[in-house]
Amino acid sequence: MTKFGLCYANTGWMTTAEGATAYATAAEEAGFESLWTVEHVIWPEQYSSTYPYAPSGKMAGEPSTSIPDPLIWLTWVAAATTRLRLATGILLLPEHNPLVIAKQVATLDTLSGGRVDLGIGIGWLREEFDALGVPFERRAARTDEYIEVLRTLWASDAASFQGEFVQFDKVSSNPKPVNGTVPIVVGGHSDGAARRAGRLGDAFWPAKGDFDDLASLFTVAHHAATDADRDPDALELCASPPFGRKELDSQIARLIEIGATRIILPGYFFLKPDPATAMAEFAETTMAATNS
Repeated sequence: MTKFGLCYANTGWMTTAEGATAYATAAEEAGFESLWTVEHVIWPEQYSSTYPYAPSGKMAGEPSTSIPDPLIWLTWVAAATTRLRLATGILLLPEHNPLVIAKQVATLDTLSGGRVDLGIGIGWLREEFDALGVPFERRAARTDEYIEVLRTLWASDAASFQGEFVQFDKVSSNPKPVNGTVPIVVGGHSDGAARRAGRLGDAFWPAKGDFDDLASLFTVAHHAATDADRDPDALELCASPPFGRKELDSQIARLIEIGATRIILPGYFFLKPDPATAMAEFAETTMAATNS
């Protein structure tokens, strides 16, 4: 069965309390499986880093654009829903203390009844890292280690870890996730991200690429899983339509053909005539036909 999620959930009109509740409840009622949030702790007025997801190399919007904290926004949404999975898409893991993230994510997972997916990425905005006092260099290695830290803290009490960036001895972090852990979805569009997903992730979501690019990245992730003595078929593959709303049904069919089992669509696809109506119509047509 193909799952359908919505991304950029904590942006635009959904940043308010009322908007978040209305959006989430409409998505759940329509049958969407998950909501995915974005993250930036700060937005520099000036930055030379290249935003990799737009030809301009710049993020859409202005520094005054509201981007609520993803975990706090998802906690609000969790209280208004019962089935919807609560996902970060993505959380910039190397910018955070992993012990704090382990606690926050496990708390949200517990309060929501085990509904959290932790989507993570290494980040691209050097100026954001600089403002936070986190080294931009070796952020990929830091991310790999932090994933191990999270799972170590979730797995047992009196946990110990000795790594390059994190060290602790016989510490406990509670509550624990409902199912013993939280699925970690690795985001990114590079071979490095694909290999990270295969080695360490529960799922992989390439952030961009045409069908050939996505198929190639899925193959890289599967090979990395095999090389790490993991079951490549256990790695969930997520994807978004590479060409926007154009011929959306055929794009979805092609994504499924190359291996995606979770399709994540931008929320702005469903603004007219209004989000609830647009989501319901999509569910009654495309979602129903896909899973018939």
